[in-house]
Amino acid sequence: MTRFAGPFGLAFAHRLRGVDLLSLLRKLFFWNYARNTWQWDVLCVVILIFIFLTPKSWFEGGERRALSAHQNSVASTVLVGAELIENADDRGRVEQVVRTLTNRPQAQVVNVRSVKGNDGKTRAYEVDIR
Repeated sequence: MTRFAGPFGLAFAHRLRGVDLLSLLRKLFFWNYARNTWQWDVLCVVILIFIFLTPKSWFEGGERRALSAHQNSVASTVLVGAELIENADDRGRVEQVVRTLTNRPQAQVVNVRSVKGNDGKTRAYEVDIR
């Protein structure tokens, strides 16, 4: 550290360091370095490190995920055996079976799709519920 003579020397030194720090922060924020300088190269390396080494978990689970769940009309899909549903077109019976299996009395059936085996027979039903 540079020594300053006089009674105000130490206070002046602290103020000078603060100005240097402020100047550095201003340069970093507004980024007035040319592209062919070492500062630019360091910035590019820092950006690449951030892109490739940032854990995926930092970007998972946020408000966007919660909002997209509300926009999606299907909350989940349930696989129901064909022996439990005689007629897939009977929505009342399908809802009753799904409510019993999921233990969700407010479940509503959105869509029913049949799952066929190799022989062409219906093996199960995929039921979309919300």
